Amino acid sequence: MKLSEVKTPVYVIDEKKLRKNCEILADVQKRSGAKILLAQKAYSVYQTYPLIAKYLSGCTASGIFEAKLAHEEFITPEGERRENHVYEPAFKDDEMAEICNICDHVVFNSLRQLEHHRPVWGPKAAAGQLSVGIRINPEFSTDDAHEIYDPCASGSRLGIRKVNLPDKLPEGVEGIHFHNLCEQDFEPLFDTFKKVEKDFASYFPEKEHLYSEGEVPAGNQLKWINLGGGHHITRDDYDREGLIELVKYIKSTYGLEVYLEPGEAIALYAGYLVTTVMDIVETDRKPVLILDTSASCHMPDVIEMPYVPPLKDAEDPGELPYTYRLSSRTCLAGDIIGDYSFEKEKKIGDRLYFEDMAIYSMVKNNTFNGMPLPDIAIMHDKSDVELIREFGYNDFKMRL
Repeated sequence: MKLSEVKTPVYVIDEKKLRKNCEILADVQKRSGAKILLAQKAYSVYQTYPLIAKYLSGCTASGIFEAKLAHEEFITPEGERRENHVYEPAFKDDEMAEICNICDHVVFNSLRQLEHHRPVWGPKAAAGQLSVGIRINPEFSTDDAHEIYDPCASGSRLGIRKVNLPDKLPEGVEGIHFHNLCEQDFEPLFDTFKKVEKDFASYFPEKEHLYSEGEVPAGNQLKWINLGGGHHITRDDYDREGLIELVKYIKSTYGLEVYLEPGEAIALYAGYLVTTVMDIVETDRKPVLILDTSASCHMPDVIEMPYVPPLKDAEDPGELPYTYRLSSRTCLAGDIIGDYSFEKEKKIGDRLYFEDMAIYSMVKNNTFNGMPLPDIAIMHDKSDVELIREFGYNDFKMRL
């Protein structure tokens, strides 16, 4: 069907833009030697996994369900299975055996969790069937604007601080993982790595430093480092050359495998949320468009972040002749998407296209107020839209 024919609300994945992002990431992998993983917490439309698996090295999961999804679906069209990584602040006992069977890398958030689950992961690691890492907290905040997304804030539960770690890695641990970025360029990553390289020097193989003075003490069995996510690598102004040089430095200086696990970068600007104007309410401020979609239900980051999502053919309020507030048909007074201006007056039945809606939307949506979940479609080109998932009453009922 055509894009204008799909029932709203609907998420539409732009296959062409998704492929372009993957091509950029594949080029970074090739030129740097890094392995790039899809962080499923941002995007997990598994129907597109065969496409993404053609370009990326694997997936990373935030729990057993995502790990199972990657194990089942992140396979190339030729049938090749990619790497499967998992990190969670705490793993349940009854999940650990399955996680160790379906994952290649398991990262623990604390030494207590590492040792608690050692009877399960230990034999797998000893047999070379599993690589185990720990998440460190570099205690280096880089984004003051979004404290909710800062895992290095004071009192954070995410990662182990240097003061709580031994000089050498615990037995069986082969890697370290850190994450402290959110929608950021290369420079914050560079600054973070310099601090990690200095503070956790005893974990690195003995080499002369390039970014820090002096030499590091003899390390032990560190084989890989995961630089986490939050890297907007596919954004036009991202310093990809700087990233490539950093990865090359880590690999040539320490001989480590380097992982990156962006989520947003894979599907950045690669999706839309299509909605219809249901009513127009006049208020003492500005007219409000009542839409068949919702910020609270269908794009929660608009409220949590908060931010105003981009909208096709619209500008900031007051820039064009007609300004409206866009809201929802839920009963939540604060369910407001944002204020926009348009060249032409809006009418009931008009369609609007929110942009950059592939990330942190489908993975976070909900059915508050009994709101229907938007369907999911893939746009192969502008004249070929394929509906891949429909939702109805049972999807609401079965969540209760």
